[in-house]
Amino acid sequence: MGNGPCGRTKGLRAKTRDLFSRDFRKKGVIPLTTYLRTYRIGEYVDIKANAAVQLGMPYKFYHGKTGVVWNVNKRSVGVEVFKKVKGTFMKKRIHVRIEHVQPSRCREEFLARRADNDARKAEAKKRGEHLIVKRKPAGPHEGAEVAGDVELVTPFPYDILREGVQS
Repeated sequence: MGNGPCGRTKGLRAKTRDLFSRDFRKKGVIPLTTYLRTYRIGEYVDIKANAAVQLGMPYKFYHGKTGVVWNVNKRSVGVEVFKKVKGTFMKKRIHVRIEHVQPSRCREEFLARRADNDARKAEAKKRGEHLIVKRKPAGPHEGAEVAGDVELVTPFPYDILREGVQS
């Protein structure tokens, strides 16, 4: 009914009912900070389609992807995203309206770690030492001993033939 001879439609917005739906208590008017925010070339942004604005909405593949701003226009932002095509990653340049873009937090941890490392290096340099700030893998967890007595529990043998003979 309504799907034609092929059965299931495969349109541009197919299977996006939950993907593009707004979050709980986030429906309604779009906040002004979305429009007043400035984007600069080289910034990292997350593409998150806003269903309240259909204009300039990205294709469903790009929803949730992080990219770099390469162009800034009056109402849109050009974002460069990597897309895997047959085993290779291609650079895709798309223009998305600013309602569908938000600043990414992907570099916050890196920038904080870099600032901390620079401070630690400067402190070590004052003491006349050389500091290596390379990260190391966590490794396995520490072992623990079981406290108290260990009691072995074994099941009782179940023999239906012996029970029938005794009674």
